[in-house]
Amino acid sequence: MERPACVVEDLKQFVVREAPQTVYYIPDFISEEEESYLLQQVYKSPKTKWTQLSGRRLQNWGGLPHPKGMLVDKIPDWLQNYCEKISLLGAFSGKTANHVLVNEYKQGEGIMPHEDGPLYHPTVTTISLGSHTLLDFYRPISSRDGEASQTEENRYLFSLLVKPRSLLILQDEMYQRLLHGIQERDQDTLTDKVANLSAAGAQPGETLSRGTRVSLTIRHVPKVIKTKLVLGRK
Repeated sequence: MERPACVVEDLKQFVVREAPQTVYYIPDFISEEEESYLLQQVYKSPKTKWTQLSGRRLQNWGGLPHPKGMLVDKIPDWLQNYCEKISLLGAFSGKTANHVLVNEYKQGEGIMPHEDGPLYHPTVTTISLGSHTLLDFYRPISSRDGEASQTEENRYLFSLLVKPRSLLILQDEMYQRLLHGIQERDQDTLTDKVANLSAAGAQPGETLSRGTRVSLTIRHVPKVIKTKLVLGRK
């Protein structure tokens, strides 16, 4: 496979220093032609691959992560290529990504603040297609804080502007401690609370209208179960 232009030792040039450790934001990680191809593949997938949730729908590729281990399912070549390309950057400490969630957010849709949890290698990588979004970050709820400080508004810290064709990598505190979510809005007005404005080529005061965004969330699940081993049991 062709080695990507930016390799692991070069990732540091994409660090967002205005955010806690560690955020890498790589604009134009893929071309417009690749974006178009990936969107075609997403929407060519069988209807049975889609799961409708509140606020979005998704496709699951690679298996269903579980504390006892993910039963491995084949990832199609059109996604496997990007699993390998991102893994070559060193995002998963030498391991290869083996799980992809394809999320579709229509205009005005979002997702509540959440964490990705311990079933994954502590890195999440996301390629965005079709539209931008603002990914918002929050302090977790703490038993030591008063009830008044537990609101989503009071726990909000900052945002990242994620543009189409970009690659976002979250590690360390950004993955393990902070919650992330997407507000249900039709448009976003950028402020100085957006930590990667300069890296994303944007300025405070800009208003961006959302369209339909498809995200490829590419991760590594360390604990897997090989299908042939399961079938071989008596």
